[in-house]
Amino acid sequence: MIIAPSVLTANLSALAGDCREALDAGLDWLHLDVMDGNFVPNLTFGPPVIRSLRKALGPDAVFDAHLMIENAEDSYQQYIDAGCNHLSIHVEAVTHLHRAVTAIREAGATVGVVLNPGTPIEAALEVLSELDLVLIMSVNPGFGGQSFIPSVEKKIRTLSEAIKVQVAAGGRPVQIQVDGGVKAHNIAMLREWGVTNCVVGSGLFNQNANVADNLAIIHEALQ
Repeated sequence: MIIAPSVLTANLSALAGDCREALDAGLDWLHLDVMDGNFVPNLTFGPPVIRSLRKALGPDAVFDAHLMIENAEDSYQQYIDAGCNHLSIHVEAVTHLHRAVTAIREAGATVGVVLNPGTPIEAALEVLSELDLVLIMSVNPGFGGQSFIPSVEKKIRTLSEAIKVQVAAGGRPVQIQVDGGVKAHNIAMLREWGVTNCVVGSGLFNQNANVADNLAIIHEALQ
C-alpha cells in the first residue's frame, strides 16, 4: 500500500518542512491538490509553488499532482516542467480524454484519471490500457473535512477486477488510488477492496502527533 500524504493539509506556511518530515518518515509520494477556482470552487497552488517545492526537496520524491482544473489539456506541460512525476486528470474536465492521457504520457509523466463519486466507472475502463493509476474520489472534490462515501466500494471492486483481467492478458498494471476520508480505521478495508494507493491528509498532518507517529498508527492498522 502506497501512502500519499496530502500536502494541502500540511502547514502551508512551512510546506517544504512538513513535506520533508513526511519524506524522512519513509513516505515517497506527495499528493498535490491543484485547484483552479473554476472546476472546483477553491483555489490552491500551481506550477510556481510546485517548482519551489521540488527545488527544496530534491529529485527523489514522487510528486503526484491531482489536477482539479479546467485547462489540463492545455497546461499539463507546465506541471511536468515544474517537477511533477504523475498527473491525474478529471474525466469531466477534458474534452478528449484518450488524447489528453496519451499526451501526458508522451510528455514524460505517468498518468491517471479521476472518478468523482458520481462519475461512472466506464469512463476509466475505456482508457484503462493507457493508464498508470485511477483515482477514485471517496468524497466530492474541492473541500477538506468530508466524510468517506461508502458506496464507492462497488466502483473499486469493479475496477480491481478489470485491472486483474488486463494484467492477466499481458496489459499494464494500474494502481487504484482513493482520496477522501482515509484514516487508520478504514485503510485495511480499502486494501481488501483492491486499493493499492491511499491519499491521507489529516490522518498524517495534525496536531495530535508528528507524521512518523501517525504513520505508525496507519501501518499498525494495515497489519
